[in-house]
Amino acid sequence: MATNKTKDIDHDVFEKMDANQLEDADASEFTPAEQKRIIRRVDRRLIITTGLMFCCCLMDRNNLGAAAIAGMSKDLKLIEYRYSIIALVFFVTYILVQPVANVLCRKFGSRLFLTTITITWGICIMCFGFPKTWGPILALRLLLGALEGGFFPACVYLISTWYTRYEVQTRFAFFYILGCFASALSGILAYGLMQMDGVGGYAGWSWIFIMEGIITILVGIAGYFFLVDFPDQAATTTRSFLTDQECKFILDRINKDRGDAELEPFNLRKWAGAGLDPKIWGFAFLFFLNGTVAYAIAFFLPIILRNSLGFSLAASQCLVAPPYALAAILMYATAWAGDRWHFRGPVILFNATIGLIGLPILGFVQNSAARYVGIFLATAGTTANFPAVMAYQANNIRGQWKRAFSSATLVGLGSIGGIAGALVFRSQDAPHYRPGIWAVMACNILIIAIVVIMTIYFRICNKKVDKGTMVIEGLPGFKYTL
Repeated sequence: MATNKTKDIDHDVFEKMDANQLEDADASEFTPAEQKRIIRRVDRRLIITTGLMFCCCLMDRNNLGAAAIAGMSKDLKLIEYRYSIIALVFFVTYILVQPVANVLCRKFGSRLFLTTITITWGICIMCFGFPKTWGPILALRLLLGALEGGFFPACVYLISTWYTRYEVQTRFAFFYILGCFASALSGILAYGLMQMDGVGGYAGWSWIFIMEGIITILVGIAGYFFLVDFPDQAATTTRSFLTDQECKFILDRINKDRGDAELEPFNLRKWAGAGLDPKIWGFAFLFFLNGTVAYAIAFFLPIILRNSLGFSLAASQCLVAPPYALAAILMYATAWAGDRWHFRGPVILFNATIGLIGLPILGFVQNSAARYVGIFLATAGTTANFPAVMAYQANNIRGQWKRAFSSATLVGLGSIGGIAGALVFRSQDAPHYRPGIWAVMACNILIIAIVVIMTIYFRICNKKVDKGTMVIEGLPGFKYTL
């Protein structure tokens, strides 16, 4: 993973970060150039590694549909409600494990925790290739949800602990872009693996699971050697990565930024007490609304292209990918702007507005080409808002255990949005799916309204801090990021 090519990619992506973020740290031992090299080293070991593991996460989560059309539905007799049950039970265990996932990640260390669950779900995916009835598939989906449920919130938590508040959105964006890249190419990979039909006596759909499981296991094993632990643990668990002085530099700049680099002793009351903070649920509800729109688009985009816009089957499969390319560009551009000029709310408002422009074009315009443009806008605006909301939350909370609870809550409600998204576009509403269009438009309007309300509240609190009449998040001088 740490090849010269990877270094070049990382250098190009992150070189544009605001230099002031480095100069503000306690830099008595390192020159600005040395500071940049330290941060780039963190980028390569943390963002690239977790991003590649996230690729496997999304690939393994979403390969059910590819396997179904490759013959699994026929071979396992997935009639009537069976396929829907198999698809949805994943989210049951996925949501249930998230409240405790970050606690376990902190207890065992991110390197051991994340690589162990990655290797284990890779083995689980391989097992999908062998059942002869649908019952074992159901059990395996429940297990897969439990394993993958700990991954994403732990990554959000881990990444947020390594960077200052105005570096983190570009890192979230690049992490998410790597995952989206896998989603875009997973269909092509599945098509290639389908051609192994009959090899070793296994059907093509079985080879999709077996080979993708092997890929995940290999990535998980490699991740153990490249992934880093939390910054306060890195000096002892990954000594070849950073020296004691370099770790101290990282911790000092985090403490200067928000004063929560060191781990507090675990306290159940303090951890669960984070749930009493209304803004935690505001961030989580934003993620739920955005997740509802994003999953609705992802689940039904090929169907809409085929049945509503009239494209051929092959074209419908191919035309899914280009909107996500625009989403990646918008995601990184808005993340860079947010980090550069120290704002979050305006980024979310901008992306939600882009989506709100695209959705009515998709739903109410008659011309197919124009409706495809609407798909571009809706997909780009919605997808770009994931790292934006993640950064909005990360910037406005303090404390290791509050951060752990908040990350789990954020991702948990986003997962519930996935369930809601699966129900938005109903077959009886074809070919225009207008009730579904109205529903996802309402989600975007609610996103805008919530961000406006939170911005007004944050601005009032910041003014009180300036007057010396309020302390935010227990740290004098700390201000909300608008």
